[in-house]
Amino acid sequence: MSEVDLLAGVLSKTGDVIEGVGADQLSLPTPCDDYDVEALVNHIVGWLLVFEAGAQGRSNDADAANHRCGADPAREFRAAAAGVVEGWEKHGFDRQVTVTGGKMPGEAVFSMTLMEYLTHGWDLAVATGQPIPYTDREAAETLARAEATLPPQYRGENLPFGQIVPVDAEASAVDRLVAFLGRRPVPTTAR
Repeated sequence: MSEVDLLAGVLSKTGDVIEGVGADQLSLPTPCDDYDVEALVNHIVGWLLVFEAGAQGRSNDADAANHRCGADPAREFRAAAAGVVEGWEKHGFDRQVTVTGGKMPGEAVFSMTLMEYLTHGWDLAVATGQPIPYTDREAAETLARAEATLPPQYRGENLPFGQIVPVDAEASAVDRLVAFLGRRPVPTTAR
């Protein structure tokens, strides 16, 4: 399985989680403190449009932070996900990619995309009581990328990531990933 196939699987599963969100769940809190379910869905879709443009070799200067989904967020997400996958397959990682007006190495943007969608998909699944759909292989690859690319200065109060949450050595790769990104893993019995 290629790296792009891995991302395609993560995006597909995240799309399924978005589709599983009920209208009565939009105001629920999520493990991502800054967002309730509705705001997290808007964030997930808005940023995927930015990542799609970058993967396709374009720039998207839209304000992803203020994106509002239409009536079918899962469809909007899946369309952007298809564009992300197509862009990485067509153009590869060995290039500079424009994201929110700035250029970054393609490999770093790819890693950010993988981290963003597995982790926020987990946030959304936990918040809405859905099963966690991601495999240990997907999570282990994402964790390896996160450990290689996430600098310590991005952690802490009012920063993108919380402090690392300690987990048992036997914890699943999914639990190790979300703990590395500052979330408290959910006990298996609660999934």
